[in-house]
Amino acid sequence: MFAAPPVVSAEVFCRIPDRFRRFGESTQWAQVQLHGAAAPVFLEGPVFDAAGNLWVTDIPWGRLFRISPDGVCEVGFEYDGQPNGMKFLADGRLLVADHHKGMVVCDPATGTSHPWMERYLLEPFLGCNDVTVASNGDIWFTDQGQSGWHNPNGRLFRVRAGTDRLELMLDNIPSPNGLVLNASETALYLAVTRANAIWRCPLVNGGEVISKVGTYIQMSGGSGPDGLAIDVDDNLVVCHVGFGAVWLFSDRGEPMLRIDVPEGRYTTNAAYGGPDNRWLFFTESSSGTIYKAEMPVPGRQLYMAAL
Repeated sequence: MFAAPPVVSAEVFCRIPDRFRRFGESTQWAQVQLHGAAAPVFLEGPVFDAAGNLWVTDIPWGRLFRISPDGVCEVGFEYDGQPNGMKFLADGRLLVADHHKGMVVCDPATGTSHPWMERYLLEPFLGCNDVTVASNGDIWFTDQGQSGWHNPNGRLFRVRAGTDRLELMLDNIPSPNGLVLNASETALYLAVTRANAIWRCPLVNGGEVISKVGTYIQMSGGSGPDGLAIDVDDNLVVCHVGFGAVWLFSDRGEPMLRIDVPEGRYTTNAAYGGPDNRWLFFTESSSGTIYKAEMPVPGRQLYMAAL
């Protein structure tokens, strides 16, 4: 449908040191999600703090790694959860989409965590996956669990800024994953992993409801899209898990760039950072590596919520 875009190779920013890898151990999460494969570390959820440190989650072991601007890694937080996507709050705490515990607030300054949202209409979440914040402070997150075409029961939620009002915005989704809003916040882009597609979810009536959801980008191969990021021109970054690449699509859905990694196929989540916010940092989960690549234009600055 489109000509193949230019291909570049990413460079290593940080590889999680062996002293932090739990060799010879396994978890129930790895048994199910990775079909029993070893997971001494499994990274997702990159986000930058105010000091320029990059934080990533280690899902099966409940750890948040903090990586300095020069690539030095340490464990910044640890708790008994399965942290996936996350965003910083205005007060420096982290809001984490946790596959096991729901939406969790982690405070690296005190070493404490507590649940923020644990269930909807008295029922537990399926397994929260990723989170994004609107300019007005509204919080959007996905509830993926084990949903797929065999059981398309994944959901998209929103919590209004300054409230604890949880709204179900979309359901019957075959594996909702990463999500971002466009610059005008008239649409939300949603990675639907098992459909191997990016859905465009128009926000109408001032963002009150979602209407006329459609496929924006249909992908092929790999396992499907995972994390999303977006730049100042509304170009969309798509991490293609199982394919070993990250794609950049224009604001009309045309492929502009393909970023390959030298090792692994679990290219999962991405965040803009570095000088002038022009570098894309992304996780290759299976190897426990964070890669980086210089991008054509800077990434959009993220908004922060206040809880």
